[in-house]
Amino acid sequence: MNKKRKLPKITRALPMLFLWLLIIGIISFLVLFIYIELTLPAPESIAVRKVTESTKIYDRTGEALLYDIHGEERRTIIPWDQISESAKKATLASEDADFYNHKGLDITGIIRALLKDIRDLDLSQGGSTITQQLVKKTLMGDAKTLTRKIKEALLSIEVEKRYTKDEILWMYLNQIPYGSNAYGIEAASKTFFGKTASELTVNEAAILASLIKAPSYYSPYGNNTDALIVRKNTLLERMAALNFITTDEYEKAANEEVEFRPRIINIQAPHFVVMVTEYLENKYGRDAVESGGLKVITTLDAELQTAAEETVSKYAEINKEKYKASNAALVAINPKTGELLSLVGSVNYFDIENEGNFNVATAKRQPGSAFKPFAYAVAFQKGYPDFTVLFDVKTEFSPNCAPEAEQEKDEYDLDCYHPRNYDGRFRGPVTMRQGLAQSLNVPSVKTLYLAGVSDTLDLAENMGITTLEDRSRFGLSLVLGGAEVKPVDIVSAYGVFANDGTRNPWYFIKRIESANGTTIENSSPNPKRVLDPQTARLVSDVLSDNSARAPVFGYSSSLYFPGSSVAAKTGTTQENRDAWVIGYSPTVATGVWVGNNRQESMTQEGAGISAGGPMWHEFMVKALTKFPNEEFIKPDLVSSSKPMLNGSYDNSDPHNILYYANKSSDQFENWEFAVRRFFGL
Repeated sequence: MNKKRKLPKITRALPMLFLWLLIIGIISFLVLFIYIELTLPAPESIAVRKVTESTKIYDRTGEALLYDIHGEERRTIIPWDQISESAKKATLASEDADFYNHKGLDITGIIRALLKDIRDLDLSQGGSTITQQLVKKTLMGDAKTLTRKIKEALLSIEVEKRYTKDEILWMYLNQIPYGSNAYGIEAASKTFFGKTASELTVNEAAILASLIKAPSYYSPYGNNTDALIVRKNTLLERMAALNFITTDEYEKAANEEVEFRPRIINIQAPHFVVMVTEYLENKYGRDAVESGGLKVITTLDAELQTAAEETVSKYAEINKEKYKASNAALVAINPKTGELLSLVGSVNYFDIENEGNFNVATAKRQPGSAFKPFAYAVAFQKGYPDFTVLFDVKTEFSPNCAPEAEQEKDEYDLDCYHPRNYDGRFRGPVTMRQGLAQSLNVPSVKTLYLAGVSDTLDLAENMGITTLEDRSRFGLSLVLGGAEVKPVDIVSAYGVFANDGTRNPWYFIKRIESANGTTIENSSPNPKRVLDPQTARLVSDVLSDNSARAPVFGYSSSLYFPGSSVAAKTGTTQENRDAWVIGYSPTVATGVWVGNNRQESMTQEGAGISAGGPMWHEFMVKALTKFPNEEFIKPDLVSSSKPMLNGSYDNSDPHNILYYANKSSDQFENWEFAVRRFFGL
């Protein structure tokens, strides 16, 4: 009798073991699923998350982009209707042709990718839909783990339930990287083609869509542009096969020549932009500037800025050859508002080897005779008429030194001071008008003494000069360049003369908007009366008097504008280190500085009007065409019954101005000696 064979105990236990493993597996999966569900980000956060958006600096019109400030991501969010249909279709053909039919997941693609992952023992394959890519880029990150992929799939389903297909595609096109720090379709369009996303052709749209797969590898600025074109053409074929484009559109796009925008640092008016950027970072912080999406409307006139840069560049080459002057700066301001219209800080910002990034427009330089109008303005305001007679004769201005004006030191080793005119000549009796118009040194030092050094400094500060803190340094050499000024400050100060004595402090930002369009900063003129209108008018009348300056500058100099009211003043410092021309009409004030950054001297011929005049004149011609042709208001006539103050003096018994104004002055004896010697008395 056969007996049944008994199965081994381990064999009998296998079904139970499998059952328990199945139960444990199901429980583990449920626990993992619950954990993943609990740790999922809220699907709604995909729309309310903070999206990095770069800050953009514009000119005064808000249309000319000067610079796009960004960190790692340069992005501009644009509405759905500003994205071309070709860009949408090219992206769908490249990344997810079935996008409008699935519910967030491409099951076939997932299975195909999963089988390849298992075969290769890798998790690199995705089979991702556009929704999945958006979730990964915005909420999940790029970690290649099974947990992350499960979360991504679950979130994609939830996102599809809460948002329309158009909304998801819109978020995707504004989010994804295209390379070269361009994030989103608008930044990519501007970066590679210099146009908005609404203007993209089918060919350009296909190129951008081709970049999504591998932005660095396919970069138009890299070594694989041929591969990019091949991929683009393949994509065009797919678009045609999907009926996204017609046969004619395909043929046109396939044969269209690709023109990429040159890879350059896209910054206009660089010295100006750096000023704006520093202001923004100091006020709002670097993070807000790089990623806050601010829109900054500046005061810059893009057309005038281009003219300024071209003019400076043109004459810098000439000055380097003729006068050994390697650098130049130019500033233009609207005196009626204080708006900074143009600023060139150096000849070439990008010439780092020659310190081209140094902004001379905001640096301290000695102004030479360009400081003289402030002293004359104080003297006029104190009642000295413009026809007051001053003797342009060799004069010692140190009371401690002998009146002969021959020695350099007195017996106590104190400096003597007897300045000469630029040409070494002395002209005898001249009026204050002639002294200022012809930039004569001795009459100007006398005018400063009559005006008072302290009062002149007060006026200069009230008019906008910000670099006169240590007053102990300044004496009668002030009107010959004894102080240092910033070009932008002195141009603004001259604008007070142009504006009838009312100062509008210079500024360079008109408005700042947040990413959502809210205005967070708004600037406007801040006028303040700092000079009597009659005095301002008299200074302008003198500085625009072509006949008065003609004996020195000629009747057809670069300071003269037939048919236009333009006032101008030159300036040259010791050893020809600085050459200036500063001038204005009632509508625009402009200053030009020429020299060398490291204080090297120019040639003797490189005086203010020689090196700076042609540059200043050419720019002013262009600037004047942008504004109404206004004339200066004529000053009231000033009269006096006193000798010297009424323009007359006694030939037979001449005296210096202090004889009638202040005989007790410690300058009286030296001035008197100089006048009597001149007349041989």
